[in-house]
Amino acid sequence: MRSVSATLMSKAMRPVAVAACVCLLGAGAAGCSTTQEKAAAKQVEAEKILKARDKRQAAKKRERQKHKHDHGKQKGKAK
Repeated sequence: MRSVSATLMSKAMRPVAVAACVCLLGAGAAGCSTTQEKAAAKQVEAEKILKARDKRQAAKKRERQKHKHDHGKQKGKAK
């Protein structure tokens, strides 16, 4: 049979353990939301970078097409 002090100690430790678990879960949830916010911000930044790259590539492509057309026509020569 358990002693009275052991029984009282186990009854007192149960709420302390529950409180500790709740604190850990709360801290974990707060950490996850911060991580999710960082990931969302990085995704937005990555999309901006990709859009800027697409614009630059499109501009380069237009320039190349423009030069191809210019070189295809020779001025001053009759065919």
